[in-house]
Amino acid sequence: MLRLLCAFAVLDAVVPLDTGMLFPRESPSREVKELNGLWAFRADMSPERNQGFEEAWYKRRLAETGPVIDMPVPASYNDVTQDHMLRDFIGWVWYEREVMVPARWITDTGTRVVLRVGSAHYYSVVWVNGVQVMEHEGGHLPFEADIGSVIRIDPTMPCRITIAVNNTLTLETLPPGTIQHMDDPDKYPQGFFVQNYNFDFFNYAGLHRSVLLYTTPKVYVDDITVVTDVSNKTGVVKYSISVGGGAAAGLKVTLMDKDGHAVASSSRLSGSLSVADANLWWPYLMHENPGYLYSLQVRLMASDEDVYTLPVGIRTVKVTSTQFLINSKPFYFHGVNKHEDSDIRGKGFDWPLIVKDFNLLKWLGANSFRTSHYPYAEEILQMCDRHGIVVIDECPGVGIKDIRSFGKASMNHHLIVMEELVRRDKNHPSVVMWSVANEPASAMPPAGLYFQTVIEHTRSLDPTRPVTFVTNTDYSRDRGAPFVDVICVNSYFSWYHDPGYLEVIPIQLNTQFENWYKTYQKPIIQSEYGAGAVAGLHSDPPVMFTEEYQKAVLMKYHQVFDQKRKEYVIGELIWNFADFLTSQGITRVVGNKKGVFTRQRQPKAAAFVLRDRYWRLTEEMFKLPSWTQYHCAHWPMPVGGPGPTPA
Repeated sequence: MLRLLCAFAVLDAVVPLDTGMLFPRESPSREVKELNGLWAFRADMSPERNQGFEEAWYKRRLAETGPVIDMPVPASYNDVTQDHMLRDFIGWVWYEREVMVPARWITDTGTRVVLRVGSAHYYSVVWVNGVQVMEHEGGHLPFEADIGSVIRIDPTMPCRITIAVNNTLTLETLPPGTIQHMDDPDKYPQGFFVQNYNFDFFNYAGLHRSVLLYTTPKVYVDDITVVTDVSNKTGVVKYSISVGGGAAAGLKVTLMDKDGHAVASSSRLSGSLSVADANLWWPYLMHENPGYLYSLQVRLMASDEDVYTLPVGIRTVKVTSTQFLINSKPFYFHGVNKHEDSDIRGKGFDWPLIVKDFNLLKWLGANSFRTSHYPYAEEILQMCDRHGIVVIDECPGVGIKDIRSFGKASMNHHLIVMEELVRRDKNHPSVVMWSVANEPASAMPPAGLYFQTVIEHTRSLDPTRPVTFVTNTDYSRDRGAPFVDVICVNSYFSWYHDPGYLEVIPIQLNTQFENWYKTYQKPIIQSEYGAGAVAGLHSDPPVMFTEEYQKAVLMKYHQVFDQKRKEYVIGELIWNFADFLTSQGITRVVGNKKGVFTRQRQPKAAAFVLRDRYWRLTEEMFKLPSWTQYHCAHWPMPVGGPGPTPA
């Protein structure tokens, strides 16, 4: 039977994380060395997927233990080769890279050398020169270890990094899954098994984000927590700094504006900085100067000086029974759901793709997105901070459908994941709400206590942001809904329900909203809606899977949104921004086709419908000068659509 690795202990109680996870940034005291590029790679094809551990592949160069292939990092390994066995592989894969570490990092014993993995799906074990330095459970979030003592054992050796990654999903993982063995020899080869899961995207695996080395002094800035407030025109930045490796002899905290001018300072580890006439952080299209960021520079004096600078956006978030307020003004989410997904690289981090996606978001007039259904790369959130794109930050709690996934082990892991997520993303002004799950089986009896515990734990970690989960359960049976701050509901009328009958949408959508609001008296976001469309497929009258039908579904939904946003509906997020890959099945033709863009980021007809709507909403709610609107002269405009006149 396929196993993760021996028997990993499950904590009886959640132990709070006691170290920071600041994003590695270069400074006068810190260096960063990216290890991206080609790594040696091998999948463990043995029946139990355990040959690598039995033969201790980590003790010597991977090529000395058998054949290896080149594998790019960051990238999913699934679509890189022509081997269908690797595309659908379940189990342990092994990565290796030899790195030359700068001599000064090794000779200076006062320098910490940290190995950081941005994301590995799903369970990882890491060795340096054959010495295990860390393990981590869960994809999508970073983990790191100080490896200075290991690389200094023999300074003449190159630093050989070995990472074993296992993408097996169990009932206790997030997301959960099960392994199904097919034992009938008349139907299946010997040892045949499949990974089952209840989510609609491909289970990509590998080293999805950057692997890097970075340095700090021995006594260093370990973590920074920032909470902002606004009083009249004065911005307030409350901060707390933790120090690692010893005690600080002195400290200087300086808040600087975008031009580098100091606006406030302190010499304490925690305190409050006031900024008169502060430039607030505003969402895109809500203000003529969106995404304004200050810089909080922390200068720590000990035996050596450490300098770390954190971008800070001053803004407030509040939820009422009918509104979502940013800086005390009503904010309406008109945005998208996304995926980290593209051809060949899968979920691998890719700057050209990210920049393209942000250009398309701005072209659409979208002001927000949800990180469906897992945390996205830190660099994406940094882009959101700078551009004013609002984020609902979601953990990998998708596919929780089996009652066995509501047990103690699952809950403890879920709590740890939320701790890791909040620790990583707590200082991003673009993040305005946490989502602890997507479409769980929240009508099951254990779901009430489960989600009450996870939501309350998340609030205890960060009381400044609302907490939600995204539901598709009937309003009268949802046991988790009483504990959220905002109702986020998914529905696909005339698609999964009454397919092909567009006329049911206004009735059923209106009923949905009325039932939820009368029951809970909380603001509502339509967190998913849409229809699949194969690009280039047309029909009039519209039929399912044509571009015309996708347009028609969106327009029917929009009619009801326009009625209810005057009352208590505070947002609409289309499913999906772009087509994405799923597992193979009779309901999916090379993936999910609900994107308004193709997987290659080309627009379908629905993209122009959405663009026309989002810019009209902006014009209606915020009368911004035309120069603030996204300039893209070479894209065709919808007839009568807003935005700058093409040059």
